[in-house]
This record gives sequence, structure tokens and C-alpha cells, in this order.
Amino acid sequence: MSPDITVPPVALVPLLPVLAVLGAGVLVLVLDLLPPRDGKTHLGGVALIGVIAAMLATVARWVAGTEERAFRDMILLDRYALFFDLVICYAVALVLMLSMDYLGRTGGESGEYYALVLFATAGMMLLAAAGDLIVIFLALELTSLSLYVLAGLFTTRLTSGEASMKYFLLGAFASSFLLYGIALLYGATGSTNLDRIAASAAARGGEPLLLVGLGLLLVGFGFKISSVPFHMWAPDVYEGAPTSITALIATGSKAAAFAALIRVLVVALRGLQPDWTALMWALAAVTMTLGNVVALAQSNLKRMLAYSSIAHVGYMLMGLVAGSAQGAGAVLFYLLAYTFTTIGAFGVIGLCARAGEEAVEVGDYAGLARRHPVLAATLALFLLSLIGIPPLAGFVAKFYLFGSAVRAGYIWLTVIAVLNSAVAAYYYLRVIVYMYMREPDGEPMGVATSFAGGLALAIALVGIVLLGIIPAPFADLAQAAVAPLLR
Repeated sequence: MSPDITVPPVALVPLLPVLAVLGAGVLVLVLDLLPPRDGKTHLGGVALIGVIAAMLATVARWVAGTEERAFRDMILLDRYALFFDLVICYAVALVLMLSMDYLGRTGGESGEYYALVLFATAGMMLLAAAGDLIVIFLALELTSLSLYVLAGLFTTRLTSGEASMKYFLLGAFASSFLLYGIALLYGATGSTNLDRIAASAAARGGEPLLLVGLGLLLVGFGFKISSVPFHMWAPDVYEGAPTSITALIATGSKAAAFAALIRVLVVALRGLQPDWTALMWALAAVTMTLGNVVALAQSNLKRMLAYSSIAHVGYMLMGLVAGSAQGAGAVLFYLLAYTFTTIGAFGVIGLCARAGEEAVEVGDYAGLARRHPVLAATLALFLLSLIGIPPLAGFVAKFYLFGSAVRAGYIWLTVIAVLNSAVAAYYYLRVIVYMYMREPDGEPMGVATSFAGGLALAIALVGIVLLGIIPAPFADLAQAAVAPLLR
């Protein structure tokens, strides 16, 4: 008589937001084979509908208030995952809107673009919901492989090919460190499940195998969030990739990597907190300082924003150093504010062109306020939010983040962060000075007309103003999101 075979239950409800995105991705690939073949804008609309469907499913699960687990606790659809799903979907929706006319203008229009964006989105959402190190690794690779291809979308540009190749080679190198770290943690604890690792790590304390595994994990995550010294890829990729993809890498991809990093440190490795807190303190200080200092020397706006994003990673690591519910909640709120602000800044760059090429040099924006005052004012507001000028979202986000570090007793780290914010004001304000106080040399810059792009900028602008004026409801949502991790 044959033995009974137990088939584990397959629960698809926790995967509903991800399945909506994956279904839209498959539908885009099918529709790409059908007429009309002369334009791909309708595929962008299908992709956007899929992302909106995922957002609605996420909101429905949040309102229901139930925590869903599936696949032997490998997938966790708690409020923490739902919060990041919303941030990621907002970022992707705005990127898709910016892409619709941008791809047609730059000659990069293709159906594969929208499908790869959706597959990358699914990987990001899985990262936020991962309750197991194996799922984290698979989700990271799904996201990364899609972004490697998207970074090299402009096959006729050397900078685009260089960006894709550097991103791929360094990403594969970092993934090997991450996988080796997972193997060592499995060897030390006997499990890849985050909850079981937490129980074992608390009992074993600072065992060398655990500490080495932690260090290797941080190398892999350090590359994904572009913290120093694993940031080398960011400036070249930000410069060479299509501007819409640069915005996605800077926001959605970074938010997803932080989602997994916070869950691993706060849940699985909470017993090693004294060890990783000291390391994070040093990483935060070095990352924010190097990012801001090197950004001062940049004349290319996309490279400047790349180093700026590295500096903002340093600020966000402060919340992990603080180690409290307030610190983790402040990081989530900061990511939300940073997403709206950064997509808005890159969205403006995507609309600007000079001599048939993207306007990416700071000097290209000289006199923009006279010819296009609304666009100049929009970019100025996004840059002021990145500085942290009230009443915009960037100010409130930094206030929460720095406040959590002060309450945790990290005064000197907060002083370093405040000094870095003052340094950052110089290179952001330099762009505003060029727009309002300089005259252009040679051919003036042109601005493309795009209804979808303009709507995306309007949504991002409303976002940074709303988060700056009435931040309390969103901060409360962030605090409610991190509560499941701290039980």
C-alpha cells in the first residue's frame, strides 16, 4: 500500500497584490504580439491598471486588518508588508505615467519595458512580504534581473550599455555574498525562517558563525540600498539608465530593499542588536558624509541625485541605529516622503531636452524659470523638499528621523546628520540659482508636452505638500506598520 502523501495547502490570498501585478505583466506580453504594432502607449495603460488593482487589493487587506501567512510562514501579508506594497505601487504607478510619452520621445518604446517593470514590481512586493531568507533571495533576484535589462534599454547609447553591465556584474557579486550569508545563518541556526532564526540567535548570542553570516548579509543589502562602500554602481547606473528607470531604482527598489533589511534585523537578528547597531552607526555616518561631499563636485544632475540618494540612505540608516518603534516608523515615513520627492525630481528631468538630448547638466537649466516658470517652480519645490525645508515632506521626514535618534541617545550621529543636511543645501540650491538667476549658453532647453507626465508630477507635488502639512496620519500608519515586527 502506498504511503499517504500530505499536500501542503496553497493559500493565494496573501499573494493577491503580487498576482495582480504578475497577471498584468503576462497580459502586457500577450497584447504586445497583437495590433496595433506602431505604438505601445496602450500597454502602459494596461500596466498601470494592474498596479492600481494591486493597490486596491492592498488597501482592502489593510482595512480588513487580518494578518495572512502562507507557504509555511514564508510569505507574511501583515501591515508592514502592506505599507511597503502601497509605497512601491505608488512609485511604480508614477514611473509608468512618466514613461508613456518619455519612451516615444527617446526611441525606447517597447512592450518588454512595461512587462519588465511589472516583474520588477512583483519582486519588490515579495521582498516586503518575505518571512524567509530564501524568499528574500529569490525576490531580490527577480527584481534585480529585470532592472539589469531595463538599465540597458537604450541599446544605441554607450552609457546605457555601460550602466547595465556594471549593474549586472556588481549585482551578481553582491548576490553571492548575500547567498553565502544565508548559508552561514542556516548553518548556525538550522533554519532560514526569520522567526526560527530569531529564537536560535537569542539563545546562541554572539556566536562567530552568526556574526559572519550577519556581515555577509549586510554586504548584499548594502549593495541593494547603495550604502558606502557598496555604492560604486549608483552614479553610473543613474546616469546611463533611462530617466524613468533611474527613478524606479532610486525609489521602489530602494524601498523594497529597506523593507527586507529592516525585517531581517528587527525580527531575525534582534538578539544581535548590539553588534549590528555599532556597525550601522558607522555606515550611516560614512554614507551620508561621502554622498553629500561627492555630490558637491557633480555637474551632471543625474549623478548629483545619485550621490544625493546615497546620502539619504545614510539618513535612513539612522532609524535602524535608533532601534525603537519610533526609529523604524520614521524610516518608513522617510521612504514615503523620499519616493514622492525623488520621482518628482527625475520626472522633471525626463521632460527636459536640449539639442535633441536629455538635459542632464546643471548648466542646461539656466534661465528655465523665465521660459517655463511652472516647471521650474515644480523642480524647485522637489529640491527644497530634499534639503528639508518646511513645510514640505522632506523637513517632517528628517524631523521624525533625527528625533528618533536623539531620543535613543545618539546625539553625535544626529549632529553629523544635521551638518550633512547643511552641506547638501549647497548643491540643491545651486540648481535653483541656475534656473532663476543665470542665462543659458547656446540653444535654450526645450520641454516636452506630456499629459501623463504632468499628471504624475502633480500627484508627486501634492504628495510632498500633503505629507509636510498634515504628516500625523501618515506617521501613525507607519507606526502601525512596524508594530507587527516588534511583538
